[in-house]
Amino acid sequence: MTDQTPAPDSHHIDDEFLPRRALMDRIDAAIDAGDAAQLNTLLEPMHGADIADIIERLVPVRRRAFLSLYSGEIDGEILSEIDDSIRDEVIDQLPAEVIAEAVREMDSDDVVDLVEDMDEPDRQEILAALDATDRAAVQQSLAYPEYSAGRLMQSEVVTAPEHWTVGEAVAFLQSEDWLPEQFYHIVLVDPRRHPLGYVTLGRLLASAHATPLRDITEDSFRTISAFAQEADVAYVFNQYHLISAPVVDRDDRLVGIITIDDAMSVLDEEHEEDILLLAGVGEESSLTDSVIQTTRQRVPWLAANILTAVAAASVIGLFEGSIAQLVALAVLMPIVASMGGNAGTQTLTVAVRGLATKGLTKDNSVRVIRREVVVGMVNGAVFGLAIGTVTWFWFGNFGLGAVIGLAMVINLTVAALAGILVPLTLDKLGADPALASPTFVTTVTDVVGFFAFLGLATVMLL
Repeated sequence: MTDQTPAPDSHHIDDEFLPRRALMDRIDAAIDAGDAAQLNTLLEPMHGADIADIIERLVPVRRRAFLSLYSGEIDGEILSEIDDSIRDEVIDQLPAEVIAEAVREMDSDDVVDLVEDMDEPDRQEILAALDATDRAAVQQSLAYPEYSAGRLMQSEVVTAPEHWTVGEAVAFLQSEDWLPEQFYHIVLVDPRRHPLGYVTLGRLLASAHATPLRDITEDSFRTISAFAQEADVAYVFNQYHLISAPVVDRDDRLVGIITIDDAMSVLDEEHEEDILLLAGVGEESSLTDSVIQTTRQRVPWLAANILTAVAAASVIGLFEGSIAQLVALAVLMPIVASMGGNAGTQTLTVAVRGLATKGLTKDNSVRVIRREVVVGMVNGAVFGLAIGTVTWFWFGNFGLGAVIGLAMVINLTVAALAGILVPLTLDKLGADPALASPTFVTTVTDVVGFFAFLGLATVMLL
């Protein structure tokens, strides 16, 4: 007898997405009707991140209508989840008392993320809503350089003296009402507030009350300088599988803690930024941008591309006479340039990713360059032989097939070399390896491809 019981996850897509589409229709209907009660009823069971996602998806006109109906329900969780690209727009439309209440609910690191790009008057207005202790913590974080660990950390840290026992730590946790809503470690400190280790909550609860805390510390303990770059923080978390890490000042005194959610957000942002830069659409691009914003971001890259296209076209112009004598050259030359561009992009993507994850370093760069060049030569030989054979039978000209095959080897080898040397050079100069790399690599492969193919054809055939 055949079992007709559906697999446990067989209806996951229906359960997840179909109701969401129906919900959006009902939200739209509530906005159109100006029905605040219905909108609150629909959104009340939803997570703050999902509500923030709905706000981001709405076009500006409907977003304003939504906020006019729902503004009283916007809290710190929702506000911290809204994308930076529209957060200022949302804040401008919220009553001051709603913003003040929302900010008071947020952790210090979320408040820093909220206010760090604001104009000074707006920033002061937000800070005024905080009590003196929280305001001082936020201002301390803002004093650190932009994109540093000091900006990323939260000041709410649970600490204990190194001589405490498990029982003393548990009694302390049970007696305090200021504790963060979520935390993973108790950081052990000496009298000068130097972090010495940390204990996970799981290990704490599993240990006898008489056990000294210093006996159950974790081997993963690492401190992070408040002046370290955010990208380096994300790397450390990813490399050593950290859940949280204490942040110290120049005197190694504890000033805050970074948790895995913030570190992974940085990692996601770094990946997204690299993808956007590689595509030439600007690192701040967002689906919520207006036509004017999107155009401004893309024009500089397109302008750079047209300059490189002119450079490639000028190379073709040098061989105008050759093309006139052998029209087949015009038909075949885009193949060489296109294959070089694709090969260069492959190497470039691997190199940028390697630099981002610190897998490509000064120590192994020579070996990786050598490998990529050999791969380029092998690919060039394989595809050169293939396209050379096709060209021979297509045009009945063995010499033309030999020319395009040789040009393919040259261009794919150069493409591989450019694909790794360009990002390495940018990284050494202190620039983002993804920045303008595609433009440089495409220029090299176009110019070399056209020059190699047309130059060889001129020398060998004409």
